[in-house]
Amino acid sequence: MYSSRKLRFDDLFSTQYISLFNLETDKKLKILEIGCGPGALAIALQRWYPNAEITTIDRDSDFIRFAKQVAPQISFMEGDATHLPFPNEEFDVTISNTVSEHIKPELFYQEQLRVLKPGGICLVLSSRKGIHIQSTILDDNACEQAFWQKASELDHSLEQFQICRYPMNEAELPTAMERFGFKDVSTGYVIADLTPDNPKFSQEKALEIINANRINDLEAVESVAYKLPDAFSSEEIMNMKQRINEKYDARINDYLVKKKYWDTDAIITMIVRGVK
Repeated sequence: MYSSRKLRFDDLFSTQYISLFNLETDKKLKILEIGCGPGALAIALQRWYPNAEITTIDRDSDFIRFAKQVAPQISFMEGDATHLPFPNEEFDVTISNTVSEHIKPELFYQEQLRVLKPGGICLVLSSRKGIHIQSTILDDNACEQAFWQKASELDHSLEQFQICRYPMNEAELPTAMERFGFKDVSTGYVIADLTPDNPKFSQEKALEIINANRINDLEAVESVAYKLPDAFSSEEIMNMKQRINEKYDARINDYLVKKKYWDTDAIITMIVRGVK
């Protein structure tokens, strides 16, 4: 997750984010990120707003532990978005990325209203349907297809942990922000175009894009092994990882000899901005 989010918040796309955030860059803002995950957005915020004081929370202790190692200069702490551990009117800005869909809207927005100063800014980032075209060299073989089919049939974590229980479309998101107390609500979209064969990317960045997808695929196998420990043997897990690495090694070799696939991820992030 960190590798993919790091690319999503790469400085290549900073102008789009900064324009839509519309924050005072020369002011020492107190920014709270809610649901920081592994810390990629917080680290980007520190680059884009060097005068800001950034605090983050997440319920996942593993995320917090990882983020502290990556960026020890940022304040990462465990916390619940529905019971923020801060006094009233503490922050100039609250921001979240792919969090609103997991939390009851009234709790999500009421807590942010409480901790924001008068005139404070609420920024809600939400992933929208983008474009994903995978290189043919990365296609799953029959064994891989059977692995993922079995895993999907046995994995009930979405229901268990109520993941994405409160999804909203592009009209419902700003409507909810207005309904729960924010004014001057606006929307906009950031497009992060990640196409390694595009010559606008340096070789270093192109390889970073390819390897971020490798890491995601490997982490998906690790997640299956963790959540379904009795469903697959250690040999099956090892074989899946080996197959993934072989595919991505081949993709990189083809890139280096200038064989192009034009595989792409065009990631669309909706930004909803409101004022207390």
